[in-house]
Amino acid sequence: MSPEETEGGSEQNMLPLDPLPPHEVEPEEDEPNDIERTEQVSTYVPPADVPIPDEPPPDEEPPPEETAEAVVEEVGPEPEPEPEPEPEPTPTLGGPPPTAADLARSGGAPVEPEPEDPEPAAPSNRVDTGRARPASIKEGLLTVEEHLEKVLRGIGPLGAYDQPLVESLGLPLLEGFVSPSDLPRFDNSATDGYAVRAEDVIGASRENPIVLPVVGEIAAGSAKPFAISAGTAVKIMTGAPIPRGADAVIPYEQTDHGNARVEILASTTPGAFIRRQGSDVKTGDRVLEEGAVLGPREIGLLAALGSPRVKARPRPRVVVISTGSELREPGTHLDYDSINDGNSYMLAAAVRAAGAICYRVGAVDDNPKAFRRVLSEQLVRADLVVTSGGIGKGEHDVVRETLSALGTVDFVDVAMQPGMPQGFGRVFDEQTPIITLPGNSVSAYVSFEVFVLPAIRRMMGRTPYRRPMVHAVLASDLQSPPGVRQYVRGVFEVTHRGAKVTPIAGDGSHLAGSLAQSNALIIVGEDQTALNLGDTVRTLVLDRPY
Repeated sequence: MSPEETEGGSEQNMLPLDPLPPHEVEPEEDEPNDIERTEQVSTYVPPADVPIPDEPPPDEEPPPEETAEAVVEEVGPEPEPEPEPEPEPTPTLGGPPPTAADLARSGGAPVEPEPEDPEPAAPSNRVDTGRARPASIKEGLLTVEEHLEKVLRGIGPLGAYDQPLVESLGLPLLEGFVSPSDLPRFDNSATDGYAVRAEDVIGASRENPIVLPVVGEIAAGSAKPFAISAGTAVKIMTGAPIPRGADAVIPYEQTDHGNARVEILASTTPGAFIRRQGSDVKTGDRVLEEGAVLGPREIGLLAALGSPRVKARPRPRVVVISTGSELREPGTHLDYDSINDGNSYMLAAAVRAAGAICYRVGAVDDNPKAFRRVLSEQLVRADLVVTSGGIGKGEHDVVRETLSALGTVDFVDVAMQPGMPQGFGRVFDEQTPIITLPGNSVSAYVSFEVFVLPAIRRMMGRTPYRRPMVHAVLASDLQSPPGVRQYVRGVFEVTHRGAKVTPIAGDGSHLAGSLAQSNALIIVGEDQTALNLGDTVRTLVLDRPY
């Protein structure tokens, strides 16, 4: 890779999809600079009891009443039984605890001696999730929940600051918003017509019109206060303030459209076609709650209430790096043993789909010095780094070799398929978090969905972190090896009989074609080895907003 491809500010590093919005290329002038935002991440110290959203064990049998006709439902966390209280130890004033003979001599009940060979301790990288570990998982492997909890505890929400309103699309409010004014701000006309006093047009009809002199015209935004006297009318446009003295508006359709004088062809009532001040929102109303995700409607409301900025956590800046001497940029010459770099494009698109800002770095050769240099250069603009490839146990696995030497990144095997090898930690003086993913395309994508997406949402302050699962009826049989959680590609659809999911043939972790055909991942639990046609299964529906 040439130096130009790894320059921190090179346009070649940007995700070459649709042009990024202005805020994703250059921050606003008053946005904290890169170093400040990196410090916000590096100084986060997660509490030991960070709540991690639960996910129901995928191998648990679904309720018997669930059928194919059932409506798709989101699967929430299931309550776990409360642990039985442990017996309190016998209090002592020092020295060894009393023996069974001591207790017998003193009249106490004998105590069963502890086993001489206690069970071996769990691996040091295992995190206690408070959930029973499936029996089929081999020692030395982490569960999906254990690794995810480690990632989420190691990555905190970014510091919040005032965001330009348009740039806040998709971000959650840090605090609720209280309206500073009424909406509408003043009584105004709901239609084009004539402002009148209702009592002046009592009995008007097409057969017996009432004629009134037109004493003026009020357009929206004219900024001219107006008043009318009894027996007169004023031409008024939609949105214009109601003149003092008027209490109704006659639509154009019920007049002869006169200029100097107008024939009123229908009677009216006070308040007709008038939008009253504060009829939509009143001063002091709490219009948006803390955590509300800002969409087009919410942004429109905030703008209408005069708020040009809102306080929210920023979009995380995610640097995506793929590794491998065989990788080439799409559209360039391919040697005999080279392939196109699809992973960095796929992961960069996934980062943007999650609502974050992505900086895609061209593929890095399997050279530890080159990888270390590129990684170091990219940290100035990174809140999170995501790599793909190079984390196996071979001689050319550059990511594992380089980061293991730092001593701040753990590489583990997770009981899942695809995506068993994983890595997480922090790098260099910036202590920037890094998530390392496998190199095969399906493994990289599934790992992103399971580990990186929740991390990005946590940094943005969006909940839930994990994509909710839904129930669907399996359209064909499935086999799965014991001891791992299988993520099977599938096609999810809702028919007149309910939700169903069809597995896609082929289980290779390199099958990018079948990955592109899928829109769901079918979950097969660690203790399950087969699922049959018609079974109700837990499914992650991809690309669905949540």
